[in-house]
Amino acid sequence: MLGPEQIARTKIDALLSAAGWVLQDRDQFNKSAALGVAVREFSLPAGPCDYLLFVDGKAAGVVEAKKTGVTLSGVAEQSEKYMAKLPDHLARWQDTLRFDYESTGDETFFRDMADPKPRSRRLFAFHRPETLHAWLKDTATLRARLQALPPLDTKGLRDCQVEAITGLEESFANDRPRALIQLATGAGKTFTACSFAYRLIKHGGAKRILFLVDRNNLGDQTLKEFQNFLPHGAANRFTDTYIVQHLHSHRIDPDAKVVITTIQRLYSMLRGQELFEEDEEASGFETWQGEDGEPLPLAYNPDIPIETFDFVVTDECHRSIYGLWRQVLEYFDASIIGLTATPSKHTLGFFNQNLVAEYPYERSVADGVNVGYEIYRIRTRVTEEGGKVETDDTGFQVPVRDKRTRKVRYEQLDADLEYTAKELDRSVVNPNQIRTVLQTYKDRVFTELFPDRTGDWLPKTLIFAKDDNHAEEIVHAVREVFNEGNDFAKKITYRNTGEDPKSMIKAFRVDPFPRVAVTVDMIATGTDIKPVEVLIFMRDVKSEGYYEQMKGRGVRTIPDADLQAVTPDAKTKTRFILIDAVGVSETKKNASQPLERKKSFSFDALIEQIAMGRRDEDALSSLAARLAILDRKLGDEDRARIAEVTGGKTPRDLANALLDAIDIDKQQAATCERHGPAPTPEQERAVIEELTDTACRPFDNPAARNLLKDIKQKTDIFIDEITTDELTGAGFDMKRAEETITSFRVFIDDNRDELTALQILYNQPYGAQRLTYAAIRELVTVMGERPPYLNTATVWQAYKRLDAARVRGAPVDEQLTEVVSLVRFALGQTEVLEPFATIVEQRFNLWMGREKKAGRDYTQEQEDWLRAIASFIAANAEIAPRDFMEVPSLADRGGIVQARKVLGTGLNDMLEDLQGALVA
Repeated sequence: MLGPEQIARTKIDALLSAAGWVLQDRDQFNKSAALGVAVREFSLPAGPCDYLLFVDGKAAGVVEAKKTGVTLSGVAEQSEKYMAKLPDHLARWQDTLRFDYESTGDETFFRDMADPKPRSRRLFAFHRPETLHAWLKDTATLRARLQALPPLDTKGLRDCQVEAITGLEESFANDRPRALIQLATGAGKTFTACSFAYRLIKHGGAKRILFLVDRNNLGDQTLKEFQNFLPHGAANRFTDTYIVQHLHSHRIDPDAKVVITTIQRLYSMLRGQELFEEDEEASGFETWQGEDGEPLPLAYNPDIPIETFDFVVTDECHRSIYGLWRQVLEYFDASIIGLTATPSKHTLGFFNQNLVAEYPYERSVADGVNVGYEIYRIRTRVTEEGGKVETDDTGFQVPVRDKRTRKVRYEQLDADLEYTAKELDRSVVNPNQIRTVLQTYKDRVFTELFPDRTGDWLPKTLIFAKDDNHAEEIVHAVREVFNEGNDFAKKITYRNTGEDPKSMIKAFRVDPFPRVAVTVDMIATGTDIKPVEVLIFMRDVKSEGYYEQMKGRGVRTIPDADLQAVTPDAKTKTRFILIDAVGVSETKKNASQPLERKKSFSFDALIEQIAMGRRDEDALSSLAARLAILDRKLGDEDRARIAEVTGGKTPRDLANALLDAIDIDKQQAATCERHGPAPTPEQERAVIEELTDTACRPFDNPAARNLLKDIKQKTDIFIDEITTDELTGAGFDMKRAEETITSFRVFIDDNRDELTALQILYNQPYGAQRLTYAAIRELVTVMGERPPYLNTATVWQAYKRLDAARVRGAPVDEQLTEVVSLVRFALGQTEVLEPFATIVEQRFNLWMGREKKAGRDYTQEQEDWLRAIASFIAANAEIAPRDFMEVPSLADRGGIVQARKVLGTGLNDMLEDLQGALVA
């Protein structure tokens, strides 16, 4: 029987051998037997070391072995004794050994003594000899190079991107292995990643960077970003200089500098398993939400050594990537960089609270990077309460649709069919409810939501459905309600069998048609569609992160010309409307759904997790219980369908195999049968793993999984054509508007003594308030830079929602003086909130009237000059003689010379008088 130390040595031998090291005992020592030789129990002046590592015939490092359970933080000091004293006759790379490993076989730490402030770091396995050989010949280590990166050239970068890159590089310089960057959707996360990837490769000498995405179509989007990226000062685009590979197979290009893939593909590669393309298409926000199960099983893969990547970038990855998937991330000896718009506490925890840059959505709206949003709530009776179809004596039959084939048949109910709001659009479809929501949208879109539009072009609208069947019903209802053809509304989901979904997304983005896209989750995260102005939630979402990602599909700004190319009657995208038809904005959001051995956990999620590699006892037991229950409900036809795709196994057979795999007696019997009465722990674990893998193998087949899920979810969908629906309420979310106004009032009150503009507006009489452009610009800037990150348009819209009778017009986009009207209205100095230019025009007309009464009449040319001056004052609050030479609207008229010629030598006094009359 092997003791704990011998067991540890056996594991370490296996890890070294897998990494390409030739193992030798001291009496068989041959340092030239291979590029990498690991000699056991090699005698050194400080005593025999457990393993002495030779690279290309010269001593380079040691491995100190400890039994399982020993903490390794203090073992490095023991290793140093061996490393510092070497026999004079020993061939070596340098006077002291450079590489230091401590390992129990289950846990391994490594230190490179050439690093600045050498620090031990955890490894999944050992490095290959070729890697250490390359490091020995290099002039500096990666970590040393990261401390000497050249200053960042900030041209072409937003402030938030500069903050992200400099914060990240400072974190690397401090040798922090994980760093999280928060950049709001639309702030250019991928562009930022391209920028720091270029610097890490060009200046840091990074060998290869892994870029993980949530879904395959987001990988296409990332590849395009790298293809279009032109580093500042470089002659060529990124992909003209470096190879960027988007993995669609299991082979990593050895010359690739950036590799883009989903974590599903990466996991299957490390496991040496096949991957079906559909497994890369579902968003991780929809599955793997729990974290109570065991991490995914993973062993060292010699074809993909741990040093394959120097950096791993996780882009908008869901919480589970830092839970059940974390072994995949931690497999590589690489620094991990997280990119997210919506960090959760679990994400922050994984990254050791190392948030190197923070740019939230509210700040991005204030900066004009994104637009704000309003919530418009639609309530209907069926949505809130469900419905009921009553039986009668006339033999009335209801339509029933088969979920799998979508074929409709008619059945007479043998009992009343009652359904709750939760069952709506899952097991019962009520076309009247869908039509009621859509009809409300149609009736209100040009009267309440977008009253300034012609009504000829429905704003680009994205609808979130519960599943593919629900999406199908919505598409047909949209075409019917809006009386339009097929090109008006399209379903864009992974189950589209006609048009290519990627082509449809592109058309929705850049073409006038379709006007409406209905999706489940294909466009829910990451996909960039800037012209979208309306999001309609016809499904609830429990995950806070997923909800924020879905909202993010509407936040992107877009140039006016690009918006008008797809929506001709639109002017500027200043906001988007979130239409909540299910209460998604009101329900409590959770970071995850826990995995527990209880019935409430989703069958679909459970079977997918088993297929992905989950093997803990709770999961296998739960799935076995569900399959046994399912088997009791099935007819012979469904059992035969299941047996056909599972190799002859019924659900009961599948359940028994799972239960046998976790039965301790059966595990011990199988182990003894194979290895005798005294198996080793490794042999026992191997047998148990084989039993569980064999029991779970039928679920690897996507056809079997999909069939089981379809049958489990109620094979039929009842269609309630009888219960009518009615609107019970529709309107904007007034609570949000109230919060915005309260925040604005608190802001101006808190800053009344600090900001010049507020000092004047608070303390000077209304008729004596002389503001400067600099003071106004300071006010607007601070509003956007400090919590709650407000801008004029958002506050203005909130006042309009709550007090529409006293709000006239809308603020002119990017005209800073509009904030003056806003503050005066908030302070009660004016009864009506209207654009500053309107107020200036009214005052100008009064001034002209006073001038006429005073006997000063102006020619048409003089009046034209005066109106041009008034327009400039409306936009800038003040005017000076130099403006006549610098501002096109005045310079093009002849500038200061022509102004003095037309208006006379008293121009300066006239400007002073006019400015006081128009702005004070």
